[in-house]
Amino acid sequence: MNSFITVAETTKENNPILNIGIFVLFVGVTLFVVIRASRKGNKSADDFYAGGRGFSGGQNGTAIAGDYLSAASFLGITGAIAVSGYDGFLYSIGFLVAWLVALLLVAELLRNTGKFTMADVLSFRLQQRPVRLAAAVSTLAVTFFYLLAQMAGAGGLVSLLLGINDHLGQSLVIAIVGVLMIVYVLVGGMKGTTWVQIIKAILLISGAAAMTVWVLALNGFSLNSLFENAVNAAGTEAILAPGQKYGKNPLDFISLGAALVFGTAGLPHVLMRFYTVPTAKEARKSVVWAIWLIGLFYVFTLVLGYGAAYIIGADEIKAAPGGVNSAAPLLALELGGPILLGFISAVAFATILAVVAGLAITAAASFAHDIYASVIKKGEKVAPETEVKIGRYTVVIIGVLAIVGGIGVQGQNVAFLVALAFAVAASANLPTIVYSLFWKGFTTRGAVWSMYGGLILTLLLITFSPVVSGKATSMLGDGVNFAWFPLENPGIISIPAGFLLGWLGSVIPAKTKEDPRLEAEMDVRSLTGHGAEGAVSH
Repeated sequence: MNSFITVAETTKENNPILNIGIFVLFVGVTLFVVIRASRKGNKSADDFYAGGRGFSGGQNGTAIAGDYLSAASFLGITGAIAVSGYDGFLYSIGFLVAWLVALLLVAELLRNTGKFTMADVLSFRLQQRPVRLAAAVSTLAVTFFYLLAQMAGAGGLVSLLLGINDHLGQSLVIAIVGVLMIVYVLVGGMKGTTWVQIIKAILLISGAAAMTVWVLALNGFSLNSLFENAVNAAGTEAILAPGQKYGKNPLDFISLGAALVFGTAGLPHVLMRFYTVPTAKEARKSVVWAIWLIGLFYVFTLVLGYGAAYIIGADEIKAAPGGVNSAAPLLALELGGPILLGFISAVAFATILAVVAGLAITAAASFAHDIYASVIKKGEKVAPETEVKIGRYTVVIIGVLAIVGGIGVQGQNVAFLVALAFAVAASANLPTIVYSLFWKGFTTRGAVWSMYGGLILTLLLITFSPVVSGKATSMLGDGVNFAWFPLENPGIISIPAGFLLGWLGSVIPAKTKEDPRLEAEMDVRSLTGHGAEGAVSH
């Protein structure tokens, strides 16, 4: 660690009051935006779930970036690169490549075929009730696990960014995040949520860009100099080569990479964003915008990660409150002092707020549109106002559950929740989406087997993996050990199993045949967009 940091340590200190002040300012601005967005009305299902389908591809792409770039992307990946070097950057590669799968396989076709939710697509040419119920269960599982991880992450960030170290203080912050999430969604619906995500994406990318330029300036705007300085600080060239984190078991990374790459194209809250644009062309444009913004951001994390390794040092990062997640905030403190750290703190909390709001509205749409309207009401005609009212009730219930769950898992290793969300999306959702869009022989039984089978197998393998028991870093610690599955992510097993179950359930002869006319209609609609604005129920 160089003399620049030694001097800086004596003059730069965290200022929790400033951090809170900047965060409150952000909340005030975004609430104003949400209220303004709600003035045009959120009574119709189109407005509440899809923002009136009035967003351009550029706006929606920015919102997708805001939805996708969670606190884990900013804090987690920067820290992983700072500590593990090359292996940490592999996370960025997986997250970015995933968008090529979304662009090439699902974006345009989903926009043409669906209406509000993933279940609209999956049940289009199959039996409505069993497929919608299975899709809704899978959607709620993914969104809840993802939501729980974000809420728990909010509590974990408190000790690092705001100087609140007691359990009660962290619980209070989790409750505040949950209440704000409920307010954003109830007042603004998808319109308000989208604008919060756009603002958050701009702030996050701008903050990362400013820090990136600063780090490069300290290294003569030379990446080669940055890497050399990082190697000198680490005392080894191993941080520039693979193997620091996944050298002992490469299958772990292959499994995790498969979940990240294929899971993104099956994340319900990401897929739902394709319905907020007016045309399939704008849906494609959304993904292209998202790829550019997300790709640019991950280039920034490469510079920030190695910059933190050089300026802060891996040992200091791991010893700080929050561990590897402290790399970006510590770097901000050293570069710009309390003001830059305050801005980064606000962005980190804004990131959580934007992501949980998107998750909440996805869960609300899934329950109200799929379970209530199609399963509980057995397909009866439900007034859009009634459906939206049920969706609003669902938001409140989801918010309360997220607050209680986030408080309950404080201090635990919650990384497995994010991995679980991606693994479920890749194992249960993606096989059914791909088969529904591209295979004429796909059946209702295949869809149900794929979704329930992928979900159950993923939960089973995660439960008996090292992330839950058997290691010091496990959720239950090393005092309890019932792990028999050797990998930390089940993707390498559960994703092929989801595809296999979908195929097997479809090739076994069934008493009830699918309607070939609906299959033909879905084929035409998905490829041409003809009739995309119509109802999907039949």
